[in-house]
Amino acid sequence: MVEVIEWKGDHVSMLDQRRLPVEVTYVECRNYLDVAYGIKELKVRGAPAIGIAAAMGVALGARDITTDNYDTFLQGIEDICAQLATTRPTAVNLFWGLERMKRVAAASRSLGVEKAKQVLYEESQRVKEEDIAINKAMGRYGARFVKDGYSILTHCNAGALATGGYGTALGVIRAAVDEGKKIKVYADETRPVLQGARLTAWELTEDNIDVTLITDNMAGYVMKKGMVHMAVVGADRITKRGDVANKIGTYSVAILCKEHGLPFYVAAPLSTIDFSLESGDDIPIEERDSEEITCVFGKAQIAPVDVKTFNPAFDVTPARYVTAIITEKGAFRPEDLYLLHDGTPEQIEAARIKD
Repeated sequence: MVEVIEWKGDHVSMLDQRRLPVEVTYVECRNYLDVAYGIKELKVRGAPAIGIAAAMGVALGARDITTDNYDTFLQGIEDICAQLATTRPTAVNLFWGLERMKRVAAASRSLGVEKAKQVLYEESQRVKEEDIAINKAMGRYGARFVKDGYSILTHCNAGALATGGYGTALGVIRAAVDEGKKIKVYADETRPVLQGARLTAWELTEDNIDVTLITDNMAGYVMKKGMVHMAVVGADRITKRGDVANKIGTYSVAILCKEHGLPFYVAAPLSTIDFSLESGDDIPIEERDSEEITCVFGKAQIAPVDVKTFNPAFDVTPARYVTAIITEKGAFRPEDLYLLHDGTPEQIEAARIKD
């Protein structure tokens, strides 16, 4: 598993995913503004990885707050979090990570400022360590849906590069391979930033997992030809009733799966579920710069310079198209997802999909 983001001495080292697969390059983030820029500019991306980056950004920023007054220190933490919160509106893990760090800061008042800074650093490391363990648990739950010999379609990148390590959707695939199953993956290129082509194909190739790259508009064709048995994707935000926001194009894949009678699975940690939202219509959708679709990586122009553009980074798949949502607590039908927040342990156990 390649290191996506880690604390090194006096700075946070961040893999610049914009340069993959041509270059494996790390950038040094020496303050929280560097982390914020890295999140905004897609140097780090993927909801769980963004949550980790946010936590490390808070810890990095806390280090530079110069005061002995704890109220002043907490206000500094609030200001840092407010800045980091402006970077990516759709990925709820960003806000989950920030709120977690704010709670830890508030609970550490009795320790004083300097010890609280150390506690925040340790918490940021814990966020990453927990994420890897969560991904592996998701992988084990998800692998039961993958039969030996299956071909799996995936969209965007939900692998080690999008998390602390191992991956969500790709974690399911990795776990199935670890169990000795022979798996083939079809990776959508995922326009316009090409996370499937640049990142998923690279990850799986590095792991010697059989992967075939296709363009986004080939998904229906490969389904009709019987070339895939299921689809599994990640998520950036999931509502209480099971509507799923993920990379633009996911909604189309889900509809195609429904038309062709194929299961459509979503793998995401509990931190990606926004229990405060009922409907996917309430999820804020980030819109990005027009250059992403008029140029190839801001270089080669592929459309008229003055053409109007519309570039939403995500779409929302209604719960009715989702076969199951795979979490670290097990797999659940969308209509049962609310139990993870409101249900008793007995209700959760009864709702967990067993096979």
